[in-house]
Amino acid sequence: MTTAVDNTKSSDYIKSLQKPTSGKTGDANTGASSLGKDSFLTLLVTQMQNQNPLDPQDNSQFVAQLAQFSSLETMQNLSSSVDAIGGMYQSTQALQASTLVGRTVVVDSGSTYLEGGKEISGSVSLPDTSTLTTVKVYDSKGNLVRTLDLGEKKAGESAFTWDGKDEEGKGLDSGKYSFVATGSIGGKSTTAKTYLADKVTSVTMGTAGSPMALNLADGTTVSLSKIQKISL
Repeated sequence: MTTAVDNTKSSDYIKSLQKPTSGKTGDANTGASSLGKDSFLTLLVTQMQNQNPLDPQDNSQFVAQLAQFSSLETMQNLSSSVDAIGGMYQSTQALQASTLVGRTVVVDSGSTYLEGGKEISGSVSLPDTSTLTTVKVYDSKGNLVRTLDLGEKKAGESAFTWDGKDEEGKGLDSGKYSFVATGSIGGKSTTAKTYLADKVTSVTMGTAGSPMALNLADGTTVSLSKIQKISL
């Protein structure tokens, strides 16, 4: 007389995999835990051990399950490799960015930090020829302290230098100063982009979804992509 094998073991094991498990990431809606490759293989072995000898599992189904297991393992290994490469890339970026600390960079910015007694260099980017080009300098309180007259400038970048003094020739205190450049193009006043020199004080490591950034002396933060020039 043949004794039938209890087929409830396999289904019980499947149900146990679907129960929420503390410390595991699961589906927020169903509460089911993630089915990893180890659980998948255990499930496959359990099915083989508990199949009905009078009605065994079809070979083609086992082959299909093995193929799924192989595909799952390959995807997980690939994901681990990509994560490792991403970590190495971020570390390389961090080393490169750390060499910029203490150095002066020219960035696409409307403000910079003035160290008392020193000059500020920058440039104005014009889309077309400007018959009258000016750069107005404001202090941290928004007060206009200096207007630089650059005269007529052609399309492209035009360099300028501010000596750190006000209209009366008095040296200004150290701090953050903003720059607004305008040009008269075709008879209309047009705001122009400014590129200013500033010192890098530290580097902020990027997190998931955000790039690495440079912290400047004027208190602003810019991405590496905004750097135009690097000087000693």
